[in-house]
Parts: sequence; C-alpha cells; structure tokens
Amino acid sequence: MRRWAGGIFRNYKIKKLVLECAFDRITVLMVQADLMEKVVALAKRRGFIFQSSEIYGGLNGAWDYGPMGAELKRNVKNAWWQANVHFRDDVMGLDASILMHPTTWKASGHTDNFADMLVECKKCNKRLRPDHIKNGKCPQCGNTTFSEPRAFNLMLKTSLGAMEDSSSVVYLRPETAQGIFVNFVNVIDATHRKLPFGIAQIGKSFRNEITPGNFTFRTREFEQMEIEYFCRPEQALSKYEEWIQARFSWYTDLGIKKENLKLRIHDKDELAHYAAGCTDVEYNFPFGWSELEGIANRGDYDLKQHAQFSGKDLQYQDPVTLEKFFPHVIEPSGGCDRGTLAFLVDAYHEETVNDTLRVVMKFHPKLAPIKVAVLPLLKKNEGIVALAKKIKSELQKDMVCVYDDSAAIGKLYRRQDEVGTVFCVTVDVQSLEDKQVTVRFRDTMLQERVPVERLLGYLKEKLNQ
Repeated sequence: MRRWAGGIFRNYKIKKLVLECAFDRITVLMVQADLMEKVVALAKRRGFIFQSSEIYGGLNGAWDYGPMGAELKRNVKNAWWQANVHFRDDVMGLDASILMHPTTWKASGHTDNFADMLVECKKCNKRLRPDHIKNGKCPQCGNTTFSEPRAFNLMLKTSLGAMEDSSSVVYLRPETAQGIFVNFVNVIDATHRKLPFGIAQIGKSFRNEITPGNFTFRTREFEQMEIEYFCRPEQALSKYEEWIQARFSWYTDLGIKKENLKLRIHDKDELAHYAAGCTDVEYNFPFGWSELEGIANRGDYDLKQHAQFSGKDLQYQDPVTLEKFFPHVIEPSGGCDRGTLAFLVDAYHEETVNDTLRVVMKFHPKLAPIKVAVLPLLKKNEGIVALAKKIKSELQKDMVCVYDDSAAIGKLYRRQDEVGTVFCVTVDVQSLEDKQVTVRFRDTMLQERVPVERLLGYLKEKLNQ
C-alpha cells in the first residue's frame, strides 16, 4: 500500500512539474509574441518600418524604412563602419557593384549549389521549405500532402542589354563577399597592404527566399555588413577566434543585453566542404534564438576558385621572401536589417509612470535616430519660439536635432520617448529671463537646468561625442 501511495504521489509530482513547465513555456511564448506585436505596431506608428507598397496590398518579404528607421539603420551601419574600418589599422573599405559577371557565380558555386529544397502543397499549390512546415500541415490551407522535395535556386535573374536571351542573363548578387574576392589583387596593387588585412563592405544583396517572414528578419532584399580578412594559413585559427570575440562585443557595446546573445558553434555537418569552422552570434528574438551574424573560417577556397575560373593569378606575394600563396580568409558577415531589428526589439521598454503606461526605446546614444528634441513650452509665445528655434539651429550642426511644438509638453515627451530621443530640451518663460533651459534625460526622466551658452558642450559630453 505504501509503495502504491508513494508511486501515486511521485507521479502526481512529476505531472505537476511537467504541467508547470509547459505552462511556463506557453507563458514565455505568449509574452514573446506580444512583444513582437508591440514592436511591429510601434515601428509603423512612429515611422521606423512600413510594409513595402502597402497601398497596393504590400509585397511579401519587402519592407521600407521610414524617417526614424532610416536614421536608425544608418546609425547601425555607421557604428559598424567606424568600429571595423575607421578604428582599425588593418581593414579598408570597398563598395562593389551589385551586378557582376555571371562567371563570378559559377566560380563561387552559387549557380550550381545555391538552392533551398522546396515542396508544393497538393491542395493550394503553395511552395514551402520542408523545415518551415509545422505539424505536417500547410500553413495556408491545412493540407497534409506535399510533392517530393526539389532544389530551388535562390538567385534572382535579370537581363542586361536590349536582347533578352541566355547571353544577357545576369544575377542580382546573393551576397557581397564575391565583390571583395574579385577585387583582392586590385586592392593590394592600390594600397600595398601586407598580410594580415581585411576588406569591409556594406551593401544590398538579394535572395529569392521561398518563405520570407518574421518581420524584417528574413527578406528577399537585404543589406549585409561583411568583412573578408586575409591572413597567412598559420594565423587563421587565432584570427578566427579574435573576430568571434570582437563581433560579439560590438553588439554588447551598443547596448544589446548580454543575456539575449549567445555564440553557437556549427557542427561539422553544417559546414561548407571548404570551411574549417563557423560560429554564429545569435540573438533571442521574440520568435526564438536566430542568427545575427556568422564568423567563418573559409580557408583559401574563394581565391583559388576565382583564380581557376578567371585564369588570373590571385596569389599574395610576400614582399620580403617573395613567397607566393593563397591567403586564408576569416569572414565576419552580419545582416544590417537583422541587426537593426535586434536593436529595435532590445530597446523596447515599458513602465508605469503616474498610473499611465510609458513606452520608451532605450537605444544606445550612438544608435538613437534623434539625439535631441527642442520643445517650446508655449508655442504662441514669440520669444520662447524664437529662442527654441535658435537653439535647435545651433545644435543641429553637431547632432541630429528636431523642433516640435505640435502638442502639450507631456505628450511631446511621450512621442520622443517612443522614438528613443536621448534628450529633450524645454524652453519656457523663465528661459527668457535666466537664459537657462530644462534638459530631460530619456531613461530616467530626470531634469536639469542648463545655461544656454553651455548647452552644446553639456549634450556632447553626455552623448560622448
């Protein structure tokens, strides 16, 4: 009897624990889904991101960046360029063409191998990636029968010239890396750089994704921030490890919470046949852990391939020993749109202030679309308006600054909170007398009176400019 009762008790405890775990997981998923809905809603409401061609019903997998989003994305790119090009002595910039000679993609393997497996629903004919089908059901019609998987090339074709035939076919580049590889010798001849060194590029890429989704995470047109770092074969492992740490730190330095980031080392069966290793920086998006950036140890495959297909000598020659060899390549490759989405999600913050909900985007000051908003307390007072506009005119020479008098001061504060403006400068009646203004900090809402003559220096110091 004791054994029976004990077994029942243990089973009850196990079932209770399982149910509690399941409930906690469901709760987490609901909270995450709710967060994504709130971020998407705010993105449209405050001009970060709009659906492309929305007035015509939208285009799947395409998004437009509004006034705030354009500034945020530009700041992400500027921060990346500054950290990886301007602040390093061993990396240079490049801006290669989107359209390249078709043989480029034959050499890189994209023409023959750049494909996803595709199945077609036998009821509604929707085409899907097999790994995107949940519970064996078509997400559009619920059908459970599909065609056999077949390869689907992801490159987007177009034609150059007046005649549209096989000789005029070119591709919109599916990645920016090949523009760097084909310019390797040009860069060396122009700069006389010695190994190790890197070439960095930010640019548009295009992939005919079968199932784009998760807002701007997976799209058909996207922007990459990519480096090809060339080194001696014996340096490859140490440089690979250095770049992993450097790229992880870049996200945390710009405010991403460390608990929302992790490194994932690729298993051997995930690696390309030529790769010696690959590590992803992943972010905990509301839809789960997903890749922000990959750091790959590519060996000497790329330059060898282009040398073979072009017939050109793409080896590096040591200026001292005159030794010639193909350098090994470390490739940190991140998505600008994915990074911008991660910064958006991570910055979203809610709190209750005086029994009302306050939504604030706590962007790192480097990324905030607007650094300072100048707000007149009384828009009908000519003296206040004139002083406020003068202050804004002076500040905007050094930082992104806006003037707004379209609502009461409390509502103006909330608007600026929702776009992540770091400081609000309020000009009031007293400002006309004592030549001081009220400066409000976004994150704490604390206010401080600052003399107008010291305002620029004060803000630059706080913004670390």
